[in-house]
Amino acid sequence: MAQTPVRYPVATQEELRQSGRIIVTVKGMEIGVFAVGDRYLAWRNMCPHGGAPVCEGHVCGTRMPSLVYEYTYGRDQEILRCPWHGWEFDLLTGHHLVQGSIKLRGYETEVEEGQVYVLA
Repeated sequence: MAQTPVRYPVATQEELRQSGRIIVTVKGMEIGVFAVGDRYLAWRNMCPHGGAPVCEGHVCGTRMPSLVYEYTYGRDQEILRCPWHGWEFDLLTGHHLVQGSIKLRGYETEVEEGQVYVLA
């Protein structure tokens, strides 16, 4: 029988909007909580490629598909780049940008009265 996830308070909406992200420890695991637009997303702080602390990586955009010799930048503040090897992950879905079958481990979030919670 599956256990009901527990809500863990991690930050206020205002704190996350100002900082963009925080890294917290929940049930002995490091989890990065990100503010992306009006959404709050939580990902395990472990890159599936090499075990790096992925949530400490640079939040940025990426090169979009374009014609030869055209370099179009897009998705600003929606991409997480691993600090060790530069692997890029979509912060909205957790999927690796090149190999979509590779994904960060995610956790649900909830907001109540300005408090952001991670469910684990």
